[in-house]
Amino acid sequence: MDKKKRTIVHLLGFYLLSLANIGYAQQDSLSRHNFSVELQSGYINNKGVPLWMRSNQYGSIPLSGASVSLLGRAFKDYRTVEWQGKSTPNFPVVDWGYAIEGRVNAGRKFQGQLIEAHVKMRVAIFEARVGRSKDVMGLNGDTVLTSGNFSVSGNALGVPKFEISIPSYYRLPWLGGLLSFKGNFATGYMGKMDMNPSAFRVPTSDYAVETFLHQKSLYGRLGKPSWRLQLYGGLNHQAQWGGEKKRYGEDYKLNFFQTLTHVTLGQAYGGKGNPIPRSKVGNHQGSIDLGASYNFGPVSLMLYRQSFYDVGAISKLANIADGLNGITMKNNRYQPKSPKNWDWEKLLFEFFYSKDQAGYPWSKPTSSGDEDYYNNSEYMEGWSYLGTGMGSPLIPTAASVRPGQAHYPKDYFISNRVVAGHIGASGRLYQWNVLTKITLARHFGTFATSEFGKSTGSHFHRPYVDRFEPVHQFSFFLRTERAIDQKTSVGGSFATDQGKLLYSGSGVLIHLRRTF
Repeated sequence: MDKKKRTIVHLLGFYLLSLANIGYAQQDSLSRHNFSVELQSGYINNKGVPLWMRSNQYGSIPLSGASVSLLGRAFKDYRTVEWQGKSTPNFPVVDWGYAIEGRVNAGRKFQGQLIEAHVKMRVAIFEARVGRSKDVMGLNGDTVLTSGNFSVSGNALGVPKFEISIPSYYRLPWLGGLLSFKGNFATGYMGKMDMNPSAFRVPTSDYAVETFLHQKSLYGRLGKPSWRLQLYGGLNHQAQWGGEKKRYGEDYKLNFFQTLTHVTLGQAYGGKGNPIPRSKVGNHQGSIDLGASYNFGPVSLMLYRQSFYDVGAISKLANIADGLNGITMKNNRYQPKSPKNWDWEKLLFEFFYSKDQAGYPWSKPTSSGDEDYYNNSEYMEGWSYLGTGMGSPLIPTAASVRPGQAHYPKDYFISNRVVAGHIGASGRLYQWNVLTKITLARHFGTFATSEFGKSTGSHFHRPYVDRFEPVHQFSFFLRTERAIDQKTSVGGSFATDQGKLLYSGSGVLIHLRRTF
């Protein structure tokens, strides 16, 4: 960075710091309208932002090189009280909320990001929400410490959507409250996305189509309020779709709502006299999740498993070896303001495996062949939004890795066959809150760049001319923070990547936050 740019960055930093002393607060009878400002400054390796500084951040990412960032957030949320079937002073039948968050980065370039902007209304157990929000999808022990859900981990900016949901577990009043459930149904707009030219049966010079997001989930919990043991299970389903009429012309007979029905139910379309080949409408993916928690008193333990599906092998358990497995331990006696010099809050251990994909010659045969997670033969950028993968950050895009590895040109995600171990921990050291992530992964590319090649049904295509050489990748993250007073905190972050897939390098950020 030249002297002129450095001077501009420093002046901007002092200006933004002065803004941290300005705020607004409004109190109502049920919740607080909160406003916060955070100033960040630091230096990050010019080759790219380390994995855990840019992943699972909902698109809130600093610049590489020397930079200064200002983040502002305002929100109003509900009280988190379990619905008792009637209005109470702490839980009225109708309530509302909102959130808006933005980020401005200044360094080698100036950049603005709208991280969150939505309004929502709750009526009893039901919620309606519209806009961009910070969402994850999947069952895990901690959304901050985890390596990321398979379906939606919070890597990318949120897709603007309209959603109807039961956001918190609702305990059914029968059988002593033994059964609880929650779920959602959403439709979003992903903008124009590039399609494979071979997907068009109508001549065109524009291969981008208006693309929509479909999402739904249903999760259940088994266990009475007094039980130490709670069992969890459920599934989620996501799909990209849109532009079918543009691609197929008059041969495509479904209207918007008929298409949405096919997408929602996973129904196939075409064939039987229709010149359109029979297949599901859209690009589908999701996970089937199981979990169990037990309260031992001083410590609570949760075990969970996410089983992946993409093109259907899970229905035959052909890819059952793949999944995210985790254990989370929570210290129930942890007190943030305890006089102890140190204490732990949560520990998380995960094992991620996506190498199988029902893609080996000895795998149980399926009509769709290997799962090829996140890649898609029609959507050129696969399961991504605005260029960033929406699922697990352990599966990288080709644009996010260093050059030199074998890359099948049609694969947007260069390595979706991954074996990884991950540790997350949080606690307190003296007066500092501490959070850390440690990940060691081994990458095997995709089946297209393996010795076996891609498969369709029982047919194996010739492997790509270049082979992906398996490599190790290590990623580390440490974040600390302490309160200066009741409304002001200061802290710092350090992250590094070392290995032969991502660019090796480190980054350091310091931050000052003021809450009103």
